[in-house]
Amino acid sequence: MNVLKFGGSSVANSHNIVKSIAILAEKKGKKIVVVSALGGVTDALNTIIDTAKNGDKSYIPELLKIRDRHLETVQELLPEENRDSLNSYIEKCFSHLGSLLEGCCLLGELSSKTTDIILSYGELLSSRILYEKLKLSFPKAVYADSRELIKTDANHGNASVSFETTDFLIQYYFDKNQAEITIMPGFIAESHEGHTTTLGRGGSDYTAAILAAALDAQQLEIWTDVSGMFTANPKIVKQATPIPYITYSEAMELSHFGAKVLYAPTIQPVLNKQIPVYIKNTFEPLAPGTLISNASRLENTNPIKGISHIDAIALITLEGSGLIGILGASKRLFSAIAREAINIIFITQASSEHSICIGISENQATKAKRAIDAEFQYEIKQFKINPSLVEENLSIIALVGENMKNHQGLSGKMFSTLGKNNINIRAIAQGASERNISAVIAKKDVKKALNTLHESFFEDNIKQLNLFISGVGNVGGKFIDQVNQQKKYLKEHLKINIRVIAISNSQKMHFDEDGIHLNHWKEVLQNGEENCMEAFISKVEKLNLRNSIFVDNTANTSIAGIYDRFLKQNVAVVTCNKIACSSGFENYRNLKVLSQKYNAPFLFETNVGAGLPIIDTLKNLIASGDKVHKIQAVLSGSLNFIFNNFNENNSFYNVVNQAKEEGYTEPDPKIDLSGVDVMRKILILIRESGYAMEIDEIENESFLPKESLETSSTEDFFASLQTHAPHFETMYQEAIKKDCRLKYVAQFEEGKASVGLRYIQKEHPFYHLEGKDNIVLFYTDRYAEQPLLIKGAGAGAAVTASGIFADVIRIGTI
Repeated sequence: MNVLKFGGSSVANSHNIVKSIAILAEKKGKKIVVVSALGGVTDALNTIIDTAKNGDKSYIPELLKIRDRHLETVQELLPEENRDSLNSYIEKCFSHLGSLLEGCCLLGELSSKTTDIILSYGELLSSRILYEKLKLSFPKAVYADSRELIKTDANHGNASVSFETTDFLIQYYFDKNQAEITIMPGFIAESHEGHTTTLGRGGSDYTAAILAAALDAQQLEIWTDVSGMFTANPKIVKQATPIPYITYSEAMELSHFGAKVLYAPTIQPVLNKQIPVYIKNTFEPLAPGTLISNASRLENTNPIKGISHIDAIALITLEGSGLIGILGASKRLFSAIAREAINIIFITQASSEHSICIGISENQATKAKRAIDAEFQYEIKQFKINPSLVEENLSIIALVGENMKNHQGLSGKMFSTLGKNNINIRAIAQGASERNISAVIAKKDVKKALNTLHESFFEDNIKQLNLFISGVGNVGGKFIDQVNQQKKYLKEHLKINIRVIAISNSQKMHFDEDGIHLNHWKEVLQNGEENCMEAFISKVEKLNLRNSIFVDNTANTSIAGIYDRFLKQNVAVVTCNKIACSSGFENYRNLKVLSQKYNAPFLFETNVGAGLPIIDTLKNLIASGDKVHKIQAVLSGSLNFIFNNFNENNSFYNVVNQAKEEGYTEPDPKIDLSGVDVMRKILILIRESGYAMEIDEIENESFLPKESLETSSTEDFFASLQTHAPHFETMYQEAIKKDCRLKYVAQFEEGKASVGLRYIQKEHPFYHLEGKDNIVLFYTDRYAEQPLLIKGAGAGAAVTASGIFADVIRIGTI
């Protein structure tokens, strides 16, 4: 004897019912088939009940929709000559439902007994429809009403089964009934007084388990719309995978903590009889699914079997000196809750006995607080105990595994993983059996928590990085191309999975939570929505994805001004935009503080030297205890390119124009040529060396004529370069005369900084600096006589993009 239960999705419509019957046809031997209501019907009936209780007659068309859905299913399933009796049964059922709901609407209330009658029709109708269809192929199939076999108490809505009576009735019936297939409605039963009762949420699973246990079935099969129990909710964690094997206790833990594929009480009857349970997919019947048993092969697998969660949790904390050492305080608390029939999901108590914290369903929080405060009203009046504190909008997440107790460090790994993603833990509980570790967190962090834990425990330590990119021009475009080119390599060799979630430019933005296909990002962005930075930030905050990184490829002041908002949301910031780090010192320091406080990396290697490892090297010097005394540098690849190519055959105007066209300068070349860009760079190095300085403290010895500095547009600036061509020619001739080369040098020494054009002699390291290269000399305690020298390409879209990419990879390897 096998027992099969088909869930609501498996009988949601005529097409699915046919699939379910096809599965039955493949099964050999005697079978009992337990059927849930058509998918969504029970929820719809509950909504109709609430509407009717409020005196709102809009429940009537909703009830008619449910009736029509059943009639349409019959029409699609059965030949016309086989429909009449079933249609009559459906009409009779809905006539009765209409009468009950009309009375509810008039009275404005509904008893739990009548509620059970209304809800029972979902399973009664679906099971009868499947039975009538099945009879066409299996004429000897029979129908049995579960209410005649399963007897309960009168606790309507969540009745307790009287197993002694129920087992006897089931065994007696099936001893006499030798039919090959028996169809039964799930979820419903009958009290000893003869009234319809229901078995609570997921009661159809429970019905099937009760039957299987009473008859010592060979196995119980739960047919649903997923291929077994998953390592996490696959709707939230896309990388979740089916669990091939799991123990009864592990399945109970996961079900208790919200794994909706199985109703937790289902396990108990089959556990006592050691009957294996299979969770199977109606729509992929050949998929292995999940086997629930106590098989020994489970011992050497991952100690964590799954990660689950419960939403809509409220924490209630009772604390005060009046709890310390007082016998019976906990008993009084739990008794007060029990009297209100409130289920406690989570318990933790401080070892000091100063506080007790419980987790319950959020919709029962007000009632629970009232009961607790009433129980301890004397102590509250005496100020020995504080009034109970209620916290809402919380969820419980849990790691579940039978063998967790035999593995060290799982709790530490769980909490450090959550901490790295700035997920605050409100309370923690772990039983002595160590089958689960539970933590209470903010509801808004559930998706991030489940994904980051799943990544840590199930995905071979592959770290997913979610990028939000602002600026897709010269540098940004190259960056996206590099990410697309290296995605596979990074996943295979560095265990980093990069997804670009958003891209934006000054006009458009586009988001895709599943990741943008980078082969077509330009077309996607072109068809995106209008860009609004406030909306962009809001979407990033709402998504709340793990390992989120905001990548700023712009030179935009407004964008640089919102880094703090990202950091406060635990979103890392990677930028080539120098404005933030060269702004006021307090803002620079604040961004650093926020980065540490919210565990959100703030990386800006490309602010100085494009892809050169200048800032990272400097950070390592300072972290290792070295001290910088002097910095000499050529920090502008664009200016170095300009002065290396400026000669008697190539005018200053032409060289600057070439540098702009090739992407070596800022969009406004005056920023480079005025020295502002170099001032920002040396300022960042000074600050990273541990010195506080503002940009106006740096002496700027400009080589540009006053008229060029005062131009208001790029066009005017270039015109001024032509006008003052003799000025630049004079500089060049002076360098030739001194047998020197022109280099724009930044310097810091003894607390003073300057930038300006210098005549560099042959013996100086700067003399042979070619092309668009940068060079930095650090004079420190350890590098006193011979400075630490860093040299290489310091401008260009490709090298800047590679520097940004390196910062992103650095975050991935933290």
